Amino acid sequence: MGLERYKEPGRRPPRAAYALPTLFTAGNVFLGFLAVVKSFEGAMLAASQTPGAERHFELAAKAIGVAVFLDGLDGRIARMTNTTSEFGREIDSLADVISFGIAPAVLGLAWGIFFVQPAAGMLARGQLLTAGYFFSFLFLLCGAARLARFNVTKNPVPKNPGRPDRKYFVGLPIPAAAGMVAAVVYAAGCEPVTHWALSVGFLGLLALLSFLMVSTWRYYSFKDVSLLRPRSPLTLILLGSLIYLVWHYSEAVLLAMAVTYVGSGIAVRVGGILRRHWRAAPHEAERQVGSGSSA
Repeated sequence: MGLERYKEPGRRPPRAAYALPTLFTAGNVFLGFLAVVKSFEGAMLAASQTPGAERHFELAAKAIGVAVFLDGLDGRIARMTNTTSEFGREIDSLADVISFGIAPAVLGLAWGIFFVQPAAGMLARGQLLTAGYFFSFLFLLCGAARLARFNVTKNPVPKNPGRPDRKYFVGLPIPAAAGMVAAVVYAAGCEPVTHWALSVGFLGLLALLSFLMVSTWRYYSFKDVSLLRPRSPLTLILLGSLIYLVWHYSEAVLLAMAVTYVGSGIAVRVGGILRRHWRAAPHEAERQVGSGSSA
């Protein structure tokens, strides 16, 4: 039975059940706030050349990563306990703006832009700072637009629809974009970026994530994966192996997971374009042959 009893028709879940997903959302808000605070503390220590700045950036990146995990749980638990509500949906979106919009934008700006020392001098550094402010704000703006579109769109259809028996997101979800930023900071050792080329590359990543969030490209949602169904021994082995790898090689594994998911939408989109091109090529050749023979 377990949580399935809350899904019985006509059965109203107890009031305590409504508090459970809200607690996860509150934890999400706290972690976003913590990430912002730690980003500021890391920036102040780095500006005063005091050791320990990387520790604060690391905590900010970890806070965003844990918030991604909690965000995946609150909605799933609400659906499992049949406690979804308009209030829960709205507060979840507001929490996401903080944890996955403001927090990674501040972290990215403080870690990847503020302490760059371009070889061209102060003028080039000023231009880079201006670009950093713009792309960080663009990341936040596109994330907020992505959340608004998700809230108002009913049964969205991606530009490249996939299998009808699977559920997809239209555009890159904002938690995945924030997780990508946090994974890059964490994998880089959390030391503030000082070389201008690395900073420019990081700005390019922010621009790419911003575009993917407002795009209509397809991303797998994992919503059709039920936690209540029996699992095969292979699933247990894979999950245990993943936990072991994350525990011992967290920087590389978390970065690989983030890159794989972000890149999946790009790969699917490019693959769809290539398939349409290959299918259209034989028809184009037949049409040319037909027109040549008629002449």
